[in-house]
Amino acid sequence: MQLQSLLTPVILASGLLVDHVSAGGFGRFSQMARDRRSEKRNPSLAAAHDIDARSKDHYRFLSETTKPYLVESLPDVHFDVGEMYSGSVPIDQGDDARNLFFIFQTKIGAPVDEITIWLNGGPGCSSLEGFFQENGRFLWQSGTYLPVENPYSWVNLTNMLWVEQPVGTGYSQGKPTATTEEEIAEDFVKFFKNFQKLFGIKKFNIFVTGESYAGRYVPYISAAFLDQKDPVHFNLKGALVYDPCIGQFDYVQEEVPAVPFVLNNANLFNFNQSFLNELEALHKKCGYEEYIDKYLTFPPPGNQPVEFFNYTSQASCDVFDLIYNEAFGPNPCFDLYEVNTVCPLLWDVLGFPGSLDYIPAGATVYFDRADVKKALHAPNVTWTECSTKPVFVGGNAGPEQEGDTSANPIEHVLPQVIEATNRVLIGNGDYDMVIITNGTLLSIQNMTWNGHLGFQQKPTKPIVIDLPDLQYQAVFDENGLTGYDSHQGVMGIQHQERGLMWVETFQSGHMQPEYQPRVTYRHLEWVLGRVDHI
Repeated sequence: MQLQSLLTPVILASGLLVDHVSAGGFGRFSQMARDRRSEKRNPSLAAAHDIDARSKDHYRFLSETTKPYLVESLPDVHFDVGEMYSGSVPIDQGDDARNLFFIFQTKIGAPVDEITIWLNGGPGCSSLEGFFQENGRFLWQSGTYLPVENPYSWVNLTNMLWVEQPVGTGYSQGKPTATTEEEIAEDFVKFFKNFQKLFGIKKFNIFVTGESYAGRYVPYISAAFLDQKDPVHFNLKGALVYDPCIGQFDYVQEEVPAVPFVLNNANLFNFNQSFLNELEALHKKCGYEEYIDKYLTFPPPGNQPVEFFNYTSQASCDVFDLIYNEAFGPNPCFDLYEVNTVCPLLWDVLGFPGSLDYIPAGATVYFDRADVKKALHAPNVTWTECSTKPVFVGGNAGPEQEGDTSANPIEHVLPQVIEATNRVLIGNGDYDMVIITNGTLLSIQNMTWNGHLGFQQKPTKPIVIDLPDLQYQAVFDENGLTGYDSHQGVMGIQHQERGLMWVETFQSGHMQPEYQPRVTYRHLEWVLGRVDHI
């Protein structure tokens, strides 16, 4: 997830009709669902699914040690969840007072000796959002009646581990003690090694992925893995961050590109001309236009000046908040995370806390239900998608985390990860105003890796979705809907230099695996080394 902000994300959901999926093995998932339905008709078949009767051929990580973590089923999920484990693992061995909660799902089809970690942001927002609404085996999107199977689940490609971290997030227990990303990473290293011991995992290739404030978590945790110099437990092979806080996100990734973002999406904001004129005047007066013209170039002319923001931090140059406050006039349901969202608000089963809280009468937050906690072996605590208390010592709940004193990732840890793996992907969705596409690209142009500053060439290569194995786009004739065609068309831009892949995703908000799952499936294929380009 996301930076916490003042607004509830509003997400429209639609059903998917998928004829077949590539070698990822979604067919096995569907077969397992049919098997479950057969069990209800023929109870004798159910014995084959008894824990003690399961073979290592079907449950790779099941043992007497992991049996207490096995998830048999989830409430309201009316199909087989596959091989799935969840629960709490201590950060320090033998100390249950500080632990992190996880969900672990194994790859569908042929096994692989790799594990992909997913982290949501906040800080303090639960990675169970990623599991439940982005890249897990099933999805329960806002405004929908029940979960559906996810044809673009990342478990088609790899073993997936979703972790609620840092301490104080979701079901994870303990008193927050960290003031830096280094301390957060140190906790995660300890947790992950204990997790591997529990599941008997050694010599796996590891990929660390996430979004938003995890743009800070992912590079720091990845660098900490590398610093262990332990290929048995920390064999890092790549990383991915979407709409990430990698630079000066409050200025470079928000303020500087805010006005051009509005002008490029004028039909979505629907501002009157006098307000647009006011924005353009401030964009010039505050130096943002000159800043972009000089530094969003390929190759860049040099490092971007930090002192510039001492001047623009004055209230009169806060164009971002000016836009945000004005946006609710034309659109009372304006959503920073996806600016093409309009009313009505849809109930989200995760109950994201924002300024436009909307909980219908009788509704419950899924992960705060007693039956869900029992199924997941979770502690009996109040679960919220984003923590209402700070997860950094001295910080506030929300993005203004005063306790996080670490340097921006572009200064050291992100280059370290790129140079060590040559498989790092950074991407941004074009409908995201929390972290704006050109702001992220500006941050990359202020980063030195593998001997050069920024990209030397402008990103221009299109991402074309035309594979026949993942069918998605509706086809109509005079009789109505006839099926789904394979071609989605040009859905983004890709560019790679010196081990770093940049992707711009069209028609996507902040949570890219949720808004454009088919494109992000391709992104992951590149990170995992399955393909050389997207």
